[in-house]
Amino acid sequence: MKKNLVRLAERPAPIRLGGFILTLLLLWLPLATPIYLLVHDSNLESILTLVLLYGVFIFVLRLWGKYVYQQPQILGHYGLEFTRQNGVDLLRGLAIGIINILILFGVESLLGWLVWQQPKVFLLKVILEGLLVGLGIGFAEELLFRGWLLDELQRDYSPRVAMWTDATAFATLHFIKPLEAIIHTLPQFPALVLLGLTQVWGKRWRRGRLGLPIGLHGGLVWGYYIINVGKLVKYSGQVPDWVTGVNNNPLQGVMGVLLMSVLAWWIRGRTVKNLGVLN
Repeated sequence: MKKNLVRLAERPAPIRLGGFILTLLLLWLPLATPIYLLVHDSNLESILTLVLLYGVFIFVLRLWGKYVYQQPQILGHYGLEFTRQNGVDLLRGLAIGIINILILFGVESLLGWLVWQQPKVFLLKVILEGLLVGLGIGFAEELLFRGWLLDELQRDYSPRVAMWTDATAFATLHFIKPLEAIIHTLPQFPALVLLGLTQVWGKRWRRGRLGLPIGLHGGLVWGYYIINVGKLVKYSGQVPDWVTGVNNNPLQGVMGVLLMSVLAWWIRGRTVKNLGVLN
């Protein structure tokens, strides 16, 4: 059995990825099925099954590292280091993310495309909730995409091919939903690809650590959560929603794509400056 697992490390990336996903599903589905059968609140059902899925994912990751690659500390290899420097990177990423969201909405406000409103809910509660949600999503998605998936791709492919494949997969997997919803939210695809590229560059800028990508991802979610859930803005209707964002989602508009383009260009520049070359 152990010999077969070691041989798996020598197989092409698509086979390794398929083996990992199959293992994950075989362990998760028996645990998730009772939740789907017994929990009738769709929101609670989604939360419980996703938390369970991610718990199983981390469990499988550790086994994967130990038995396939003989790396017992595989999470550290992916860049999940519990160090002061990674903590500083995390805070830096949070700041960059939330500042960029404020810049985006600030520019739209100056152009007269939206107006700021007094919060209709207890704002401190929204801020704290948003921080937890942002960090949770940032941690989960970055360990998955810029940790495990990027590492598997880089074992077989050039850094450039791995980066573009990772970013495209990141964007594509956000569209696992009914066809009508896919068509409706398709405008956010370019922004998600740009975010995926930005996160890979961010990880390389910080010498393989995940702190900055987790923080940046979390900061973007945090900023949008505060403004959206806090109902802090109202669009004036001076421009079509494909400019500011379909369904008030900034990633589904021209301005959101522009924001992500500028952010990607800036992070890419930091990477080139830090490494001297760009892979």
